[in-house]
Amino acid sequence: MLKASAMYIVIIIALVIGLLCSALIVAAFFYRVEYQKKFRYDQLDNNVNSGVNILLAESDTSYLSGGTFSLFNNNQDSVSLKRTFWGMYDVGISVAFSQKDTLYKTFSIACNVDSSKWAALYLVNKENPVAVSGQTTIKGNAYLPNGQITTSYIDNKFYSGDKRLVIGHKYSSERDLPPLSVKRFSNFQSLMHERGKVNTSLLVNDSVRASFTMDTRIVNFGRQPDTLKRRHMSGNIIIYSDTTLVVDSSATLEHVMVFAKTIILKDGFHGSCQFYACDSISVGERCTLDYPSCLAILRLDSNKTAPQARIHLANNCRIGGFIFTYEKSKNERLPIIAFDKQVKVTGQVYSQGILETTDKDTVDGSIFTSVYWYNNTGSRYQNYLINVTIDTKALSPYYLSVDLFPVAGKKKKVLQWLETK
Repeated sequence: MLKASAMYIVIIIALVIGLLCSALIVAAFFYRVEYQKKFRYDQLDNNVNSGVNILLAESDTSYLSGGTFSLFNNNQDSVSLKRTFWGMYDVGISVAFSQKDTLYKTFSIACNVDSSKWAALYLVNKENPVAVSGQTTIKGNAYLPNGQITTSYIDNKFYSGDKRLVIGHKYSSERDLPPLSVKRFSNFQSLMHERGKVNTSLLVNDSVRASFTMDTRIVNFGRQPDTLKRRHMSGNIIIYSDTTLVVDSSATLEHVMVFAKTIILKDGFHGSCQFYACDSISVGERCTLDYPSCLAILRLDSNKTAPQARIHLANNCRIGGFIFTYEKSKNERLPIIAFDKQVKVTGQVYSQGILETTDKDTVDGSIFTSVYWYNNTGSRYQNYLINVTIDTKALSPYYLSVDLFPVAGKKKKVLQWLETK
């Protein structure tokens, strides 16, 4: 005859077995839920990347207003695609969603470099000879007046560089620069006329981050000169000013666009953004603009009496990206891009008028200019390259240009990932 305690043992064993079975069932349930979630996210990730490839492949205006459609799976999931104009380049937005799950990627779009059009130096043919002196280095193809270049003794300097003068091929340049893309300027024109009313409410916060998946945030100073300082602003933000805007070194700007009549960057400013002015841009000493930044003079309206357009970079500036001037109507005074000592540009310089260098300036990339000056204590020498380095080979092999410039290829690529989820 069994003891009464045996019944308790049986009950305990049954309870333990029940708990183990329940645990296995719960574990299997959660495993299945996580597996399905992982499967959905893998599917969404695949859809997002497919959307990115579609935006890179399309060269027309199909997605400027956005669009939502299903890629796969019999309408079980959807993808929303949009491409927006953002200054020098476009921003692509690919959003994939299924049930309550959403993944997205925002990214800037640029172009590969067309090697057949690329050059270290393009100097317009005005029948003026080109000479080099001092520690001058030109690495890459050069388009020169009549395809000629010589050495010279000037400013107490002999030429002490490579005997080949140009470490690359020499070609004869045309009487005009290869033109910039007019299509992108029409986008600039639209953007500059959509600034709205004076609005500085965004400056209430010390730090503002605006997503490219949302509407663009606007700061408009109007006709009131102001100084932007002690602010961190990044993302989908445009700053407007109808007069002078000063950007202090205590301000941080990332991916932001700035439009003003005159822009002044104080000594030591560090950021990654695009600056567009109508009259002048002054960059203080030791300023750093990370790639892909931009400094540009834009005169999209006909005004032959406007003051001389000028971009000035003080000593020891570091610029990664693009510097250019554009005037719709030729002014009596040519626009000028002027470098002080030991300025380094990694990217492209395009001057409709004059490019002026001083001493130990470096351009890792490309220079296109109508006139070249060397400046030494007030004396200017035309078409003399003295103590300057122009090196296309120093650029990263992954460097991308933009379709505004004449060296841009047709293939679109991701310039920079802005936001991912």
